Amino acid sequence: MDTSRFPALEQAASSLAGLRRPLRDVTAVRIAAIYLAARLVTTSLFLLASRLSPPGSRFGPGADLATYVLAWDAQYYHRVASEGYPLELPLTAAGEVAQNAWAFMPLFPWAAGATAWLVGSWAAGAVALTVITGFLCCLVLYSILKPAIGETAALWAVVFFASAPLAAMFQVGYAEAPFLLLILLGIRSLQRRQYGLLYAIIPAMAFTRPGVLAFALLLGLLGIRRWLTRAHEPFARHEVVHILALTALATVLGFSWQVIAALVTGRDDAYLATELAWRRLWVGDAGGFVPFEGWPQSADYWFRLWGLDPVWGLISLAVLVLAIGAVLVFSPYVARLGPEIRLWAASYLIYLLAVFLPQSSVFRLLFPLSPLWGAVAAPRSLPWRLTVLATCVVGQWWWIWNMYGLGTEFWHIP
Repeated sequence: MDTSRFPALEQAASSLAGLRRPLRDVTAVRIAAIYLAARLVTTSLFLLASRLSPPGSRFGPGADLATYVLAWDAQYYHRVASEGYPLELPLTAAGEVAQNAWAFMPLFPWAAGATAWLVGSWAAGAVALTVITGFLCCLVLYSILKPAIGETAALWAVVFFASAPLAAMFQVGYAEAPFLLLILLGIRSLQRRQYGLLYAIIPAMAFTRPGVLAFALLLGLLGIRRWLTRAHEPFARHEVVHILALTALATVLGFSWQVIAALVTGRDDAYLATELAWRRLWVGDAGGFVPFEGWPQSADYWFRLWGLDPVWGLISLAVLVLAIGAVLVFSPYVARLGPEIRLWAASYLIYLLAVFLPQSSVFRLLFPLSPLWGAVAAPRSLPWRLTVLATCVVGQWWWIWNMYGLGTEFWHIP
């Protein structure tokens, strides 16, 4: 088939071929060694947490790795694979919508179920899927960072990423690793002006976990930037068409799960009511969903809990937002990563501000910002890099111990 007659197919084929090339390079072997070593460290930390977990821990003393794989949200993904979604939303004794599977997208649990056919169980399939997609994330992360910061720094970014405090996500039944792989592939496609593959990436992203609306914002902001700088970098008509079409696609798919949940359950607010069931754990029944309300609510909640004036919570929130914005705009190390990564970071953070209520899961929700490891790795000081790596491993132990070894407090929810 002559793909030259179909530019989108030609771009997609070129992008896929570009992913295969690193696999033939010695660098891929080095990345594989880095990733394998990091997974052995994570496994050791899980086993240590199991050995040290007290009798009153959530999963009991001596819980095995299989228990951790299916812990927390993983049980909902498993339920989606085995039972599907409820046709009628479950209710609490007070008549409110209870936590249920509609908060979780179907692609990861179904893919893990398909993989289970080869490895014997859904849990094993989920781990295989997350481990493999985590490795692919390392390869793609390296490929998008190397042109910006060089080979050595890109490899260090992979080291930090594979050993990060949230590295447990590569070995449990969560959709974070597959979702991040789609994000990284999307950024790579935008960097290389290869739009064809995005028509497959965006639908997969939309049904893996929430966040495709952030990618829609990235596309919109990138399109505006390309238009404003077209005098220096030509913005071809076919690129304009692709950006507009992909932004529309990501936006429509970003709301599609709400429509699907409403059609299946017969409740227009099925998805939002389900998501708010988790929010009630922290702030009670605060009414319906209002964009950008969650962070002020959370600041008020936490500062009152700590016995501090909640006004300082709002002030701290404003300072935090301004500080992060300043880093994205002015940091030379972030600037070196290129506009696609910077705009993705800004878009995703705006998305979190709009939809998320910060609590202990906020660390996990920052996982899609992993391309910023390139900025952390950019300084050439070896003591700096070794200190970052040590901090990553210590943070990983803190996360695993509190969320899996203990899991007994309201802030022990990953």
